Amino acid sequence: MAMTLAEKLIARAAGRETVRPGEVVTASVDLAMIHDSGGPRRVEPILQRLGVGLWDRDRVVLISDHYIPGDDPDGAAILKLTRDWAQQYGVTFHDGQGICHVVLPERGHVAPGMFITGGDSHSPTGGAFGAYMFGIGATEMAGVLATGEIWVRVPETIRLDWQGALPRGVLAKDMILAMCGRLGMDGGRYQAVEYTGPAIRALNMQERMTLSNMAAELGAQAGLIAPDETTAAYVAAAGGDPGDWRHWQGDAGAEIAERHDFDAATLAPQVAAPHSPANATAVDEQAGQALDVIYIGACTGAKYTDLMAAAEILRGRRPAKGVEILVAPSSVRDQARAAADGTLAVFEEAGAKILPTACGICAGYGASRLGADIRCLSTTARNFKGRMGDASSRVWLCSPYTAAASAIEGRIADPRNHLEGA
Repeated sequence: MAMTLAEKLIARAAGRETVRPGEVVTASVDLAMIHDSGGPRRVEPILQRLGVGLWDRDRVVLISDHYIPGDDPDGAAILKLTRDWAQQYGVTFHDGQGICHVVLPERGHVAPGMFITGGDSHSPTGGAFGAYMFGIGATEMAGVLATGEIWVRVPETIRLDWQGALPRGVLAKDMILAMCGRLGMDGGRYQAVEYTGPAIRALNMQERMTLSNMAAELGAQAGLIAPDETTAAYVAAAGGDPGDWRHWQGDAGAEIAERHDFDAATLAPQVAAPHSPANATAVDEQAGQALDVIYIGACTGAKYTDLMAAAEILRGRRPAKGVEILVAPSSVRDQARAAADGTLAVFEEAGAKILPTACGICAGYGASRLGADIRCLSTTARNFKGRMGDASSRVWLCSPYTAAASAIEGRIADPRNHLEGA
């Protein structure tokens, strides 16, 4: 029986030869990822009430990223609780190393074929590696931590196929914003979306991670990309085991619920207006909007390749008068790499403020949250009202290229005007 990639991954986790959409199965979890915000402080009281511990401490990864650097009393207390819990249970703990969705794969924890639960809505990031990874709440996570199992309704698959090649100045962030603009925030209808086509295969892993991450903005449970040589090389370099990655491909003839076709070659840079990623249009439809803050941060906009893109435009330039650039690299390793090759110095020379490698104001944390009436262009995944600061602030979403170009002009601008050969 022909199966989609999602069905194959769930069938393996359920110990079944086949599964079909709509079936409810009990799946064995290969890995559970939790962080300081929704992790120990939420799940430990439940575990205590149940009188149980962890089903397998070696299959739990804890990452502190929301309350880093803990520079207020509440944040410091939550970080202490998190660190104490990690020591008590002996789980793998990445403390202050960056955003969980970036740290987890860069440390070799994600590989093709895995079934992973994450305590964060952007956990579909793991789908970039051919793993079935999705976000759950604290109550469900407590159940996973206690039993190592979770029930799941087998989803239908929605295929998002990208033909052609991306033009200069256009990135994966523009692709996912264009999909949000066309399909809306319930475009995935809580199913599995699978990104396919030559434009997807041409992306590096950090770009693929952006697409899978923002499957959440499409309303999908999982955002999958079938693994290939690029996947295997990344996983191996991170210290993981890519295993028999060639097996994790959807079968020809497998039934899908929908297919949507996109042409990468004709895609323009995208900008999503307040207060939804679904408000995405081509940049020229929103060009000219005056800005106060440019935020280059988050798991969708401050990985190493994101920083490289923004620096390509900013190199040797300064922002327009009255515009502040905030940069929050997505991981300590990405920041170190950017520092070593001079990429980070480009931002420093442009007068940017370098913030901690953490979720920061993307998730509404930290001292740099947006004030009243601030107009911000951001590389984050979401621009919901009040999410990044004061409810009167307004946030537009874009790619790192567009963020850098707009910083220079002081208004939303087309990055292709600042790139040679674009």
